[in-house]
Amino acid sequence: MDPAAATASLPDAFLHFLESNGIDPSIYTSIDSTPRYIRLKPGFEYCIEEVESEVKCKPEKLEWLLGFYSLPPNIQIASSKAYQEGKIYGIDASSGAAVMALGIEPGDHVLDLCAAPGAKLCMILDLLGDSGSVTGVDAAKHRLAACRTMLQKYKLGDRCRLFVADGTTFSVIPDGFRSDSESCESRLEERTDVFKEWTSRRPWKERKQAKKCGTPQVVSKSQPPELIYYGRHSGVIGLTKGELYKTVSENDIASYGYDKVLVDAECTHDGSVKHIQKFEHWGWITLQRRVLDAERTDNLHVLQLNLLTNGFRLLKVGGSLVYSTCSLTVAQNEDVVEQFLKENITAELTEIDAARNWPCKGGHIPKTWRFDPLTSQTSGLFVAKFRKVVI
Repeated sequence: MDPAAATASLPDAFLHFLESNGIDPSIYTSIDSTPRYIRLKPGFEYCIEEVESEVKCKPEKLEWLLGFYSLPPNIQIASSKAYQEGKIYGIDASSGAAVMALGIEPGDHVLDLCAAPGAKLCMILDLLGDSGSVTGVDAAKHRLAACRTMLQKYKLGDRCRLFVADGTTFSVIPDGFRSDSESCESRLEERTDVFKEWTSRRPWKERKQAKKCGTPQVVSKSQPPELIYYGRHSGVIGLTKGELYKTVSENDIASYGYDKVLVDAECTHDGSVKHIQKFEHWGWITLQRRVLDAERTDNLHVLQLNLLTNGFRLLKVGGSLVYSTCSLTVAQNEDVVEQFLKENITAELTEIDAARNWPCKGGHIPKTWRFDPLTSQTSGLFVAKFRKVVI
C-alpha cells in the first residue's frame, strides 16, 4: 500500500491524535505486510506439516519466540483441521512476548487480571503444564465466557478458574490451592457446603433468579466476583464459598499471593493496526468515541493505573508483574508506569531478559519495550515488568 494514500484515508482528527502522541502514522500502511501468527500447543510440533498442507504455504518459525510461526496476513486458519482440533491457536507474537516476559516457572500461581479474549491465558496454561494454577479475571461476562470456551476447546482448563469481576477491586488469592497429598475426596466427606466438580448446568433456583433479574454484561465495582468456571485441579473443589472469598490481610498476600501477574490493560487499541483498520467499516465516528475522546482517554489512564496497582497488591513478595497495552501513546504506558512507581515503594522496574532477542525498540523510560508493525512486524504493544521487593 502506498504510504501517502494510506495516511490520506485516515481522518484528520486521528492524524492529529497520532501527531500529538508522537506516533508515526506510517505504521498504519503496513497492514498488508504484517504477518498473522500462530502458536503450536506443546506436543503438537509434528502437525506443522499438516498446517502447511492445509493453508498451502510454509509457516515460518520465529527464532525469538518458542512455538510461534508466522503466516502471510491473508491466510485464514479457522477452517484448518489443526485449528479446529485445538492443536494451534492464533495469537500475535507481541502478545506472546508479554507472556514470556513473566518468566513462568513450574508450580507458579498466575493471575491474568484482564483475561479476555483468552489467547494469552491459553499460552500461560501451556507454559505451566501439569503444575501451578491460573486465575483469569475480566469485567465482561460474555468475553470471559469466550475464554471458557477456548479453555475447553484446547483442553487447558484443568488448572484454571475464571472470575467475572472488576480487576481494580478483585481480592481472591490462591491460598485455597492444596498439595496433592490433600485429597478432594476426604474434604467432600467432611462437609456438604463445598464446591463440587464444575458443571455448565446451574441449579434451577439460580437460573430462575438470573432470568428474573437479568445478568449485566459488565460487572460493577460493587458486585462480588462470580466464578463461572473452575477445573478439577484449580484448587476450588473442596472449598466453601467462605474459604474461597475470605478476606485476607496484606501480610497474607505478601506470603501467599500470586507468583506472577499479567495486567494487559484495557486501552484505546491504537497500536493494533488491524483493529484501527476496522473503523473504515465501522465508521470513523465510532473511532472518535472509542479512541479520540479526551474524557475516555483520561478515564482509561485512571483505570490502567488502578488495574496495575491492584494486580501488584495481589502479588507475593519476590513475585513479578508484567504490564502491557496495545496502545502506543505515552499517556497509557510510560506515564502510567512512572506514576505507579512514585506511589508504590515496593515496586521495582526490572529488566526483561527475553527482550534481548526481541525485534523491538526500547520505551521512553529504561527497561520498557515497544513493539510496532514497522519495527517488529507485529501488532503494537508496550511491555514493562515489575518485581515486588521488601523495604
